[in-house]
Amino acid sequence: MSHTVLIVDDDARLIDLLTEYFGENEFLTHAVMLGADALDAIRDNQPDIVILDIMLPDTNGLEVLKQIRAKHTIPVIMLTAKGDDTDRIVGLELGADDYLPKPFNPRELLARIRAILRRQDRAEPDSDPVVIRTGDLELNRATRTLTSAGENVPLSTTEFNVLEVLMKHPNTVLSREQITNMAQGRNFMADDRSVDIHVSKLRGKIEKNPSSPLRIKTIWGTGYMFINQDS
Repeated sequence: MSHTVLIVDDDARLIDLLTEYFGENEFLTHAVMLGADALDAIRDNQPDIVILDIMLPDTNGLEVLKQIRAKHTIPVIMLTAKGDDTDRIVGLELGADDYLPKPFNPRELLARIRAILRRQDRAEPDSDPVVIRTGDLELNRATRTLTSAGENVPLSTTEFNVLEVLMKHPNTVLSREQITNMAQGRNFMADDRSVDIHVSKLRGKIEKNPSSPLRIKTIWGTGYMFINQDS
């Protein structure tokens, strides 16, 4: 098996369906039906990615996400109720890497999983530097860590990917579609706010005044631009 997936969901039929489907595609699946068991399952099974439902019988999935993010940088895809924008936005703000509304096509979920894992697993075939420095920021692409003035800045998988894309293209306007394609490995959808939310989270972590950002500029009607402070 190439990768391991942990499903946190109380829908037994969905778990059986995904376990069979993932198995056919060379993924090993573990599942728990209670949010309270999620952290132990991560510790015991060391999955490569977590599929986490918002609606759990013992707790809200967002609370589980908070607990995961307090200890792990493992990628998390949230399963949300169709049309519930609030849960999706809050999930992304708390560090989810992607979301998918129920009901969904297992093929789409697998595609999103592969896109996230591909970003983690791929070798570095390009000539870009392993460490990107600008001002007091240092992004290490080998260890996938960020430091600011020598202090470690915790980032989710997708936050790191988005910042990496921006820092690799300094002083260049990138559209939301370009950022989504390069950072998440999937196509941008017209109503997709995930890039905006990840950028907002990044600003809260690397800007001295997130409401008046100097590093990640909004280019209205287009996207974003990372300002190289050394240029």
